[in-house]
Amino acid sequence: MSEPEGVEPQNQDETSLHEDIVQDDEIIGVVFRWSILVVFCLGGVGAIIWLLFSMGSSQEEQIIEKEVVAPEALVPDLAVLPDVSFQNITRDVGVDFVHQSGAEGEKLLPETMGSGVAFFDYDNDEDQDLLLVNSMRWPHASQADEASPMALYLNDGSGSFTDVSESVGLTDSFYGTGVAVGDVDGDGRRDLFIAAYGPNRLYLNTPDGFVDATQQAGVAGDAGEWSSSPAFLDYDRDGDLDLFVPNYINWTREKDLSLNFTLNGTDRAYGPPKQYEGSQPRLYRNQGDGTFEEVSEAAGMHVMNPATGVPVGKSLAVVPVDLDRDGWIDLVVANDTTRNFLYRNLGDGRFEEIGVVSGVAYDDRGQATGAMGIDAAHYRNDDSFGIGIGNFANEMTSFYVGEGDLFSDEAILEGIGSPTRPLLSFGLFFFDYDLDGRLDMFQTNGHLEEEINEIQSSQHYRQPAQLFWNAGPDRPACYEIVPSETAGDLVIPIVGRGAAYADIDADGDLDVIVTQAGDRPLLLRNDQVLGHHWLRVRLEDSTSANRDAIGAWIELTADGITQRRQVMPTRSYLSQVELPVTFGLGDAKSIESLAVTWPDGQVQNFPVTGLAIDQQHTLQRAR
Repeated sequence: MSEPEGVEPQNQDETSLHEDIVQDDEIIGVVFRWSILVVFCLGGVGAIIWLLFSMGSSQEEQIIEKEVVAPEALVPDLAVLPDVSFQNITRDVGVDFVHQSGAEGEKLLPETMGSGVAFFDYDNDEDQDLLLVNSMRWPHASQADEASPMALYLNDGSGSFTDVSESVGLTDSFYGTGVAVGDVDGDGRRDLFIAAYGPNRLYLNTPDGFVDATQQAGVAGDAGEWSSSPAFLDYDRDGDLDLFVPNYINWTREKDLSLNFTLNGTDRAYGPPKQYEGSQPRLYRNQGDGTFEEVSEAAGMHVMNPATGVPVGKSLAVVPVDLDRDGWIDLVVANDTTRNFLYRNLGDGRFEEIGVVSGVAYDDRGQATGAMGIDAAHYRNDDSFGIGIGNFANEMTSFYVGEGDLFSDEAILEGIGSPTRPLLSFGLFFFDYDLDGRLDMFQTNGHLEEEINEIQSSQHYRQPAQLFWNAGPDRPACYEIVPSETAGDLVIPIVGRGAAYADIDADGDLDVIVTQAGDRPLLLRNDQVLGHHWLRVRLEDSTSANRDAIGAWIELTADGITQRRQVMPTRSYLSQVELPVTFGLGDAKSIESLAVTWPDGQVQNFPVTGLAIDQQHTLQRAR
């Protein structure tokens, strides 16, 4: 979260105490930009010397004229864009949840950040249920004893929901933020880890409901930590799910109030994270007996500021993905106002942070951004990855493209840069909303300050989400923004935060939910009727404790095009998408091949003769 124009701390003494801490990452960015400038200057001197020698040996000066053509304007082509709209069905299908942020006028930073959402099949009936994380009123508030538990909604299979939170034991109230879903004990039922400001919670899914196993498992974290977007993954390839928990900033109410931020010089405002020290993540190794060992420092995940000795990270989201395709899951972490991290998995229990050298630490100007949500995918259906990161207002969404460990920010080239610059983005993910076999991109937006329009006329508190259609390799830019007149209720202005997708009504296309800070979520049904074919795949691995094969890769070929998709619910911001993987097939009426690379690296080719299209299939690992 970057600092809005006009926000300044009133307490200058407190600010100066932290000046060295908060500006080190900016210094790194400046050095990075100056190093690039020096390289260009040296290259320019060499070019001048060469030119002088060339002119001396040349008898005649040759002038080459070249016509300069203005770049093509990137405007939506309505004749090309698919006719797909989304309808808000939240209240109609029984979802009546309202997020409690705790905001009562003190303008405390956690109130602005919202909470996450997860689609997952908690009762193993093959449809996607819905969990909405909640925060709470502050302990000092006048109504501090008012309960605000999370909400679990049971899907009846048609996309209608019933609140079953109380009956399954999810009744605790705490300041929840993010969620991770995974079967941590290998019993075939998906468990829940809820991140929080304060102690985190692990709930085991049992035949009698959800049971709090936090203390036994040893995953609560410290009481004063602010955790964000957790992730289950098997980082050591031992067959069970480990847990990565990013942490945000070292925040307290007392410090927040002492800084006394303002937008207009008089009224209190939400302050930026630059005034707070960073934090270290937690990596919990699953020991296979119901307990976890915290190994983040031993694993090389602690990144310190060498000048100040404080943590660099201010982490809001993570995407686990094997970027270099060596069989070991890496972690890309979105940091707010400090450089992003890329933890490369070395395969021996350790990670190496290579964000700067890989090109994902800074934006195309060499600056750290207010990074929020994140996702990564083979968006071109080739070997290259795209890493999308939603940023603060007046910072375009970052879009890093590359292979292995070398990336560059190509947001402008791919049609994402300019449309995203004005908005403040949180949840972001890739998905194929029109089932044409190409991954589109969605991001939800919303500002922090209700009064922001009074200070910056171009900004609004409630902002529309944005949907980018993947136009394929033959267009000037890969992505074209879907205009508001065709997107339906998806562009209703909201205070968007978390975002996830699932096929809630078993019609094959992907529906979307977006959470709001202090308000109701939007559940958006995908009403596409394009006639495109599809195939949904759920993996089942009975040979390991990671029953859902989180981290596996599925490769499907149809019409000569190979799509690569990872089984990874952790993406976006504070949220989890469904476990089944959806492949859009467009006009293809059959598939040519399907292969699974299981989390331990074993490759299994599946016969395709029995895989009927327009259906969901469960693929089991060979014993």
